[in-house]
Amino acid sequence: MVPRWKWKGAEAKALAEPVSETVSELQSSFARTEASGFLSTCNVLLLVEVEQAELLDRCCFGRPVVNSEKDKRWVQLSFEEAFFLFCKLNCIKISVHGRSLEDELDLWRSMRSFKPNFAILYKAYSHLRSKNWIVRSGLQYGVDFVVYRHHPSLVHSEYAVLVHSIGENDRLKPWSDVHCSVRLTGSVAKTLLVLYVNGQVNKENMNLPLCLEDYTVEELTIRRWNPELSREDESRT
Repeated sequence: MVPRWKWKGAEAKALAEPVSETVSELQSSFARTEASGFLSTCNVLLLVEVEQAELLDRCCFGRPVVNSEKDKRWVQLSFEEAFFLFCKLNCIKISVHGRSLEDELDLWRSMRSFKPNFAILYKAYSHLRSKNWIVRSGLQYGVDFVVYRHHPSLVHSEYAVLVHSIGENDRLKPWSDVHCSVRLTGSVAKTLLVLYVNGQVNKENMNLPLCLEDYTVEELTIRRWNPELSREDESRT
């Protein structure tokens, strides 16, 4: 799929500011301070400096929360975003019920207690983020995530992502589900990307972040077949 840039010059701006370099800038900025987040049952609220809030926005982590503070900003993070910042980038600290979570094991168990399928979704999220895709919620399109080549202000999202794991859900079992998903994503100019996250993981190991190493991710794109594009050129006959 060809990227659909939102305005003239957006592609040049994206090439001049790679996502990987912005993420490195984010890590350097957060290493000089101690940004702290508060874990709730469905998200993490992060309190940061104004400059850090701008960097989070440039990297597309979280969404700003309106507040009256002048020198501080609140940012709402999904569980996947918060764990990625905490564990992968070592950028933030997180507490729950006034208790600071000292390591990734504490945070992992807390998040899984609130979100049973967290392991599967985080594996998919980190898989895409590691490839420098911008990953956002796909709730408005009926999928798990949507992914962008660069910041959403520059380019439209290219893929609508469904995360599937054997035994976790029954999505895409009947062909009618596949047809509905393909038609919906096609109507908004996106390609359906299914991430199959599978592995031989014991139930006991699910309580440990090390279980992520036992998962594999298989990518499958599904597009609607257009018979008009498959016909031979009648002028040749």
